[in-house]
Amino acid sequence: MSSHRPFGLPASAAAAVLLLAVAGCSSPGAKASVPVPSPPAAEAAVCRSLAKELPGTVAGLERSGTEPDSELTAAWGDAAIVLRCGVPRPEKMNDPQAHGIDADGVNWLFERLENGGPRFTTTYRKAYVEVTLDERYAHDVGPLVDLAAPVKKAVPPSL
Repeated sequence: MSSHRPFGLPASAAAAVLLLAVAGCSSPGAKASVPVPSPPAAEAAVCRSLAKELPGTVAGLERSGTEPDSELTAAWGDAAIVLRCGVPRPEKMNDPQAHGIDADGVNWLFERLENGGPRFTTTYRKAYVEVTLDERYAHDVGPLVDLAAPVKKAVPPSL
């Protein structure tokens, strides 16, 4: 069996070249492509308040930009953590068997995405806040804990 390596480099050097090439494809200033929700005006106002409270880091990852730029969206890391505020009420909330989680006093609906990590959506709040996590956070609620205080402060409970 033959092995093809660029320019006859040893396997370790070829792997390093490939890693550098892949890393070069995503620039540090790259913005995550995030669909912007279209909530009613009252919910959009709540989401703008939340945008002012969001932390610079979540789970140790620095905040990054989103494309298009919007107060209704935020991302941390290389889009490992993405927040969208003002999303529609998830259909899964009608399921009495749906799974939920409480993270520092904020209730979240848990959904497993087919191609990736989990998605969490706040429950019992004036606006629905959705947080998607990539596979690195499949079993880690740390990002939700980091986002709990801003959500509690800016997104009032629905009564």
